[in-house]
Amino acid sequence: MDSIKKTEIRKKNDKKELFLDQTLRPNTWNEYIGQENIKNNVFVLLEAAKERGHQPEHILFYGSPGLGKTTLAYLISKETGHQIKITSGPAIEKVGDLASILTNLSPGDILFIDEIHRLNKNIEEILYPAMESGTLDIIIGKGPSARTIQLELPPFTLIAATTRISMLSAPLRSRFSGGVFRLEFYSNEEIKDIIKRSASILDIEIKDEVALEIAKRSRFTPRTANFLLRRCRDFAQVSKKNLNENTVNKTLTMLGIDDIGLSQLDRQILENIIEKFKGGPVGLGTIAMALSEEAPTLEEVNEPYLIQLGLIERTPRGRVVTEKGYQHLKINYNKLL
Repeated sequence: MDSIKKTEIRKKNDKKELFLDQTLRPNTWNEYIGQENIKNNVFVLLEAAKERGHQPEHILFYGSPGLGKTTLAYLISKETGHQIKITSGPAIEKVGDLASILTNLSPGDILFIDEIHRLNKNIEEILYPAMESGTLDIIIGKGPSARTIQLELPPFTLIAATTRISMLSAPLRSRFSGGVFRLEFYSNEEIKDIIKRSASILDIEIKDEVALEIAKRSRFTPRTANFLLRRCRDFAQVSKKNLNENTVNKTLTMLGIDDIGLSQLDRQILENIIEKFKGGPVGLGTIAMALSEEAPTLEEVNEPYLIQLGLIERTPRGRVVTEKGYQHLKINYNKLL
């Protein structure tokens, strides 16, 4: 009986831990750290709509992955007191899919479409009247006998998110009358505060200096910070040690992350440009072939952070490692010029 009780308790604890891991998203505006300009603008938008008794206007968020676009959509849903329905651009394959989603909305609902730049152009055309006039135009039949049926939709707010705003058509962008907001990268201090909040939810004791050490390697991104915090927690638990700077350093070394947040692939990019191409300039396709990686992966995942840190530069002739990049790898810059 004791073993059965222990098993049940362990299952409950595991379930509780999983639940905690899934609830790191902030529940109120005050809990949402960073992006102050966007928070203030959206708050005014929602308050004004509430006072007028109108539905909030459609909003578009864009920026790198992991900066909090989906979290903002959840917060807007909670602030308005209405349900949020979530889908993504690739998931809406046919006009019927979009029609089904829109006609099943209740008045006041929030429709969140992630990666909206991957929405099929034919489906995008159907979305225009839904956003502007709250109607859904469906064509039945083909040829001369085709006819259009217009369905009235309940009032709703579309919140969209994208990592590639340049791929959105101008007509679609212009229909986000509530605003188009760009999410910025976070400072190390903001990331530190996010880590401390997540640690309190996960019941982890962490000091300011330890949280800051994780923050410095989090690529200015909350999602990465929470991932690293969990892995440091796991290492401390398995090794029966406290979560201190030494534990953090060992965990991140094991993950291949150095003291400024570069991954093993990041360092390989720098090393290849320096050793094989004399520091550049060299084309992205050539770098990708040298590393046996896909060029879009390097361009979208690795390159932005390397450029942001000033370790490489984009030039008309290709990528070039900067003096700072040489210094980080402890390679003599003048010697290889």
